[in-house]
Amino acid sequence: MNPHPSTTSGAQIPVPQRRHWWQSMFGTPAPLAPVPPLPPPPPVTVSFRQDVGHPLLVPAKGDAFDFRVHPVYLWTGRRMTFDELKFRAERYLDWAGGIVRERIVDVSREFEPHRAHELERVLNERLAGQRWPANESLPQFTAHVRVSPDERVRDRLRPYWEERIRLECDHELQKIRARHVDDLTRRWCAVLQALEADPVTAHAARLTGEQFADVFRRYVDERRGTVPELVTLLREAVRGHHDLNLGPSEYTEAWDVALRTYQRQHGLAERAG
Repeated sequence: MNPHPSTTSGAQIPVPQRRHWWQSMFGTPAPLAPVPPLPPPPPVTVSFRQDVGHPLLVPAKGDAFDFRVHPVYLWTGRRMTFDELKFRAERYLDWAGGIVRERIVDVSREFEPHRAHELERVLNERLAGQRWPANESLPQFTAHVRVSPDERVRDRLRPYWEERIRLECDHELQKIRARHVDDLTRRWCAVLQALEADPVTAHAARLTGEQFADVFRRYVDERRGTVPELVTLLREAVRGHHDLNLGPSEYTEAWDVALRTYQRQHGLAERAG
């Protein structure tokens, strides 16, 4: 006897799937959505700096001298290793040099042979932002250049710069000496003016040295010799205005004040009377 029920046709009746107890409480979970595949990683970019040992020769203005242009290439490549990029860059070196020379030769002819620095600045401005070739699947390069003059031009420029450096150094040295002299003059002037008003300074000056004492004595004698002459001139100016019966005025009063001030500062009030 068959323990499983069957239909009249003899086929088996499907048995219900057995449910676990947690499925009875929480229900059957919904099937998980398929996880989308991860996007492919971005292509790896490698770079290689290539310094060229031999310069490019481009003519200067007049075509009598050449500029020596030293290019530096920065190569970049995608989906390749560094060694592969370096290998391909070395193979393309002559081609890259031809590209750069073609871009700069017309510009170099506009500059005098001794204007290498100005030419370098203009060339780098022109090359900035340019990249070769246009196909990004191939190794690409950008270029930066250094420019030096012809060796014959360098020989001519050397005496000029030697003389210019000497003149500029001498000029700077003279400026330093002038500043020091000005500073010392101001300091000695302040010292002499301060000592002049003190009656004991003539004796105290000897304590600092005979040379200083002699200079200070002659300074005081000269000052005292010129002051009476100035006082006489001022006195005559004041008397002249009174003789003309001009009366008191701002001009006359100003001269009179100056006269009295010099007399008082130099102890000449009694002599003036």
